[in-house]
Parts: sequence; structure tokens; C-alpha cells
Amino acid sequence: MKLSPDEINSALGNVPLWNHDNDQISRAWQFRDFGDAMIFVNRVAELAQSNEHHPDILIRYNKVALTLTTHDAGGLTNRDFWLARQIDDLIGEENSYED
Repeated sequence: MKLSPDEINSALGNVPLWNHDNDQISRAWQFRDFGDAMIFVNRVAELAQSNEHHPDILIRYNKVALTLTTHDAGGLTNRDFWLARQIDDLIGEENSYED
């Protein structure tokens, strides 16, 4: 079920490094090289596939940007915030960058 604006604001507190824009959240990382970026992307892919909830992924050499939304709900749901938290746990706080 699509979250209300108040529910979204509350959920953002659990993923403070993710940016909220309209009906999606996004975050970007920078890695040492392409190989490290691909290791991360593959780990995200395994997590997403096992939970049947898939982010949009943009890869530019050593930079990876992920965007989450629940298309069939027409916006953000608890699944997006849960997956964002799981992705954060994969990488920790290092390697983060801001555009």
C-alpha cells in the first residue's frame, strides 16, 4: 500500500542518506573501481531478486545510483524503505558520495 506523506517522512528517518523526490527514494555510491562497483551491484541484485522488489540501477564506471519506488502501488511503500535499509546494511556508510 502506498505510504502517506507523513508515513514517508517518518520512514525517511530510518534511511537518512537516501534522497526523497516525489514518489521515489535514491542514493548513490562511489567505489574504488568498476570491479568493486559491480560486486556491489551484484549483491544488490541478489537481495532484490530474493525479495522480488527491484531498484532502478545506473552504473557509471565506479559510481552506482539506485532508485526505489513501488510501481504497482504508484509510489513509495514500506517495501522500498525496507530494501533501502537492507542495501545500506550491505555497504555501510563508507563509499557514499553526493552528486
